[in-house]
Amino acid sequence: MMMTYGTFVFSLSTAAYEQLQRQMTWKHASSERVGARPARQYVGPGDDTITLQGTISAELTDNLLVLDELRELGDEGRPHALVEGTGRVYGAYLLVSLNETRKELFGDGVPRLIEFQLQLERVDDSAAEASA
Repeated sequence: MMMTYGTFVFSLSTAAYEQLQRQMTWKHASSERVGARPARQYVGPGDDTITLQGTISAELTDNLLVLDELRELGDEGRPHALVEGTGRVYGAYLLVSLNETRKELFGDGVPRLIEFQLQLERVDDSAAEASA
């Protein structure tokens, strides 16, 4: 197991991601001053976004519809826990986008490879508890 998002398990036999990218921001309010640079004050954390990119291979999985499970989690519209296989808990995240590219098609249209990219955005723990 590489990671879980809610009930979905990322692994070689489901959807293996090859890259995890995390971007975090912090908010600073700005006040203009005469003859000086703006004064800035830290006002709290900003967005925390995780992007996963990976490939699903027909040779490694029997279920090429595995992304439908992620779509169902996204359709719920509520956050789910994101936990790495090492036990690291990232927190509660919403699935905000899922891109899919089917490549190297067999004669019947079945893909040999499915590349995917999904974007998750962190929510406050209190918001996650309220939606559960």
